[in-house]
Amino acid sequence: MHNQGMVAPVVVFAYNRPSHLFKTLSALKRNFLSEISEVFVFSDGPRNPQALEEVMKVRALVNGFSGFKSLTLFERDRNFGLAENVINGVSYMVEKFGRVIVLEDDMVTAPVFLRYMNEALDRYETNEQVISIHGYANPISHKIETSFFLKGADCWGWATWARGWKVFEKNGAKLLDEIETGNLKYEFNFQNSYDYFKMLKDQIAGRNNSWAIRWYASAFLQNKLTLYPPKSLVRNIGMDGSGTHCDPTSDYDVELASEVPPFPSKVIVDEEAFRKTVSFYKGLKPNLVMRILRKIRAKFKFA
Repeated sequence: MHNQGMVAPVVVFAYNRPSHLFKTLSALKRNFLSEISEVFVFSDGPRNPQALEEVMKVRALVNGFSGFKSLTLFERDRNFGLAENVINGVSYMVEKFGRVIVLEDDMVTAPVFLRYMNEALDRYETNEQVISIHGYANPISHKIETSFFLKGADCWGWATWARGWKVFEKNGAKLLDEIETGNLKYEFNFQNSYDYFKMLKDQIAGRNNSWAIRWYASAFLQNKLTLYPPKSLVRNIGMDGSGTHCDPTSDYDVELASEVPPFPSKVIVDEEAFRKTVSFYKGLKPNLVMRILRKIRAKFKFA
């Protein structure tokens, strides 16, 4: 049981989807520890006049919502875009609080999500090998009963400490050069099952503005590990075609866990989970992979 006197703040990044944000905040409110958690919503400014109405709905929703220890709204006075909003917001939070749990406006959490994240943040706080905790787990159907570690970092419902976020490198070209110099492309791409390398190249070329690919690459190059639950504690409801230039897909749909899973006995990469992740990526239809990559690129560039 987590010590309820020590809970991490939760930050939620939002733009122009009030209906998604309502589901995200409502699920978070149903979490154990929600009533003693401080929640901060960073509301990005409208990219154009057409977006203003939905942005204002997002802000009105937050101002009228309750159920947490506190709910603070940060209204961006211009359009930061998702990458700058996240990088700036996470940097602010870890500088102020030392740790943070991070969500976006399309992340529906299981009721035990906050308990899991806080317990893991406490457990691995001083372990320099662990860079972050992740709430989402792919539907990879392995038989592991405990949480597991994979190399790198992830972006669908996660948490870190100030020491972990210090590893983040904004310069994508520097990250790419290190991957190429170390001949690490095959490993970086999960044995060529998913083209993260191209995503990083696209970020450098300005075809996307993804913070997430730089977060993954930063952790990967420092041989840092992220903890994953064996059954997902987060459901992404944004793969519904509501984003910019994206196609809907159900390949990442999951059933949410109802209990906090046990922690692993050792802080090492779980080879079985890694193999199952590679198999999952390889099982995606090639055209679906491209659609998802396009959705992610569009989201991180324009959201």
